Amino acid sequence: MRRAVTFFRKHTSRILWGGWALFFIVYETIALVSKRDDDTLSENTRRLFRVRTSKAGRAVFTVAVAGGAVWFLLHILTETM
Repeated sequence: MRRAVTFFRKHTSRILWGGWALFFIVYETIALVSKRDDDTLSENTRRLFRVRTSKAGRAVFTVAVAGGAVWFLLHILTETM
């Protein structure tokens, strides 16, 4: 039991990120195979930002994604933030 606790304490971040990635892959695959409307991440993102009907929604989405990408790039390359 002690070895298991030590293992989980040492690898908590990897376990959580891996579990999240696995959940996302499984959920998104099921959504893509079922072909129902509004069940994938892309469809829900389009609806949330109203990219089909609102220029402002498109602009907010573009700034959010571009800003996040720039931040992540700088975060990884400079090892800060």
